[in-house]
Amino acid sequence: MSDEIKRGFTTAILHSDRDAAVEHGALHKPLHLSVAYGYRDARELAAVFQGRAPGYAYGRQGNPTSAALEAKVTAMEGGVGTVTFATGMAAIGAIMLALFKAGDHIVSSQFVFGNTSSLLLTLEAHGHPVTFVDATDVAAVEAALTPATRVVFVETIANPRVQVADLKRIGDLCRARGILYVVDNTMTSPWLFRPRDVGAGLVVNALTKYIGGHGNALAGAITDTGAFDWTAFPNIADAYKGQPPRNWGLQQLRKKGLRDWGGTLAAEQAHHIAVGAETLALRMDRICANALALAQWLQQQPQVRTVYYPGLATHPQHALASELFRGFGGLLSFELADGLDPFDFLNRLKVVVLSSNLGDNRTLAIPVAHTIYHEMGAERRAAMGIADSLIRISVGIEDRDDLLGDFGQALA
Repeated sequence: MSDEIKRGFTTAILHSDRDAAVEHGALHKPLHLSVAYGYRDARELAAVFQGRAPGYAYGRQGNPTSAALEAKVTAMEGGVGTVTFATGMAAIGAIMLALFKAGDHIVSSQFVFGNTSSLLLTLEAHGHPVTFVDATDVAAVEAALTPATRVVFVETIANPRVQVADLKRIGDLCRARGILYVVDNTMTSPWLFRPRDVGAGLVVNALTKYIGGHGNALAGAITDTGAFDWTAFPNIADAYKGQPPRNWGLQQLRKKGLRDWGGTLAAEQAHHIAVGAETLALRMDRICANALALAQWLQQQPQVRTVYYPGLATHPQHALASELFRGFGGLLSFELADGLDPFDFLNRLKVVVLSSNLGDNRTLAIPVAHTIYHEMGAERRAAMGIADSLIRISVGIEDRDDLLGDFGQALA
């Protein structure tokens, strides 16, 4: 077990850059802006290109600043390695592009993020059959499996209706069937949950959200937890089998998913995310406390019909979330009572920002059906339980009384 894992979560992240030699004694990994890297020995250059030696071949495959961030994320997730990307969607796309072939069957939660759903439907048009299932029930996942199933993809807590996937039982099922299990941990972050603990082979994090926290940089990451046996995976290219088997998946992701796909994380964005990551645990604890207080308060208001938050005892997966997660997250949604206009309500908010992002330090609100889920159409929204009056709240770190006061005056 590494020193990073032995130390506490925040201590490890704060000091991870200095675990390796940092240029000029800097406390943060400096920005490395070079696109190309020179070598004095041609054999060393060849070894780097072939993955037999550490180093940097070309800027599209990463840089020392993004590598330092990868080390942080690996420590957070307790994994064996991480590849970073320009966005979370680039990371998910890289998994699909690098690891699957035409005809490979994908089973996905039907409650995934709208852009992820759109990507999966695009993949289906390119020869990857996709089955969307209710991932809150492992039986639904099992019923969808076929001999061609290569991956099961779920999110920890769904956006925006906050359904909680049956994570442990799905992991047990995938392990028994030898299927790659991919868990998007964005909504919980590694502080609240480690998908490695339920058998996930790959973990996705949209670093833009809670890990970065400040809404000032886009980034995504794929972490290999070491839980999946890549020797049993039929799609690894022979060129990547020269390393120990536990590195096969990451090597193919870095080459075919990052180098070929081109969604490279720039050094400046990697630096912003790395600095934000230092306070992840502190921010998440405050966010979770604020979110629970707001959800409980909203539940008591006559102008509110329904509140969706895993921390409420009324949530269908409350017991499961209590078992799995350190906290219940910062995302909640609610429907106003009949006759109340969600746009009028949102326009009265003064502290809360009307915005499409989430995981920010600021509390953000958005009318879901009319914005981020508008493109998928009414039928698909209905299948996902997204009402026209649904409002999504990404809770931030503001003072609790200011938050509750703002919602109070807007509802009044």
